[in-house]
Amino acid sequence: MTRILCVCLGNICRSPTAEAVLRQLGADADVEVDSAGTASWHVGKPAYGPAVEAGAARGYDLGPLRARQVAFEDFFEFDLILAMDDANLSDLNALAPADATAEIRLFLDGAGTDELTVPDPYFTRDFEGALDLIETGAKAVLARL
Repeated sequence: MTRILCVCLGNICRSPTAEAVLRQLGADADVEVDSAGTASWHVGKPAYGPAVEAGAARGYDLGPLRARQVAFEDFFEFDLILAMDDANLSDLNALAPADATAEIRLFLDGAGTDELTVPDPYFTRDFEGALDLIETGAKAVLARL
């Protein structure tokens, strides 16, 4: 089994969307998926309403997901940690212990898109565009497994 952690800033938009998409698209694959944020502002809160609505319109259920912050153990319990943007990637690399076993990279790395990062729809308000990129990235991640 491959364990994947999707990471964004607050864990209420991009990373829970990526978690839901990877879970659904990878239902027949031997994967376990979770999500977390590099910041602690929203710990315990549900995914952001517009992200939940955008996901639901495409059949993804973000309803039961609750935000959490990246933990020390994540760097050992997950095989792959996928950052939604360069700032999250930098934060993860700074947090990672020297002996971490997880591979840390950008979610869209190898997805064949012009975009290398998933813009934060909390600020851009483009939840559909973020979801398009997340679906593309999820398919690429699953194809590489």
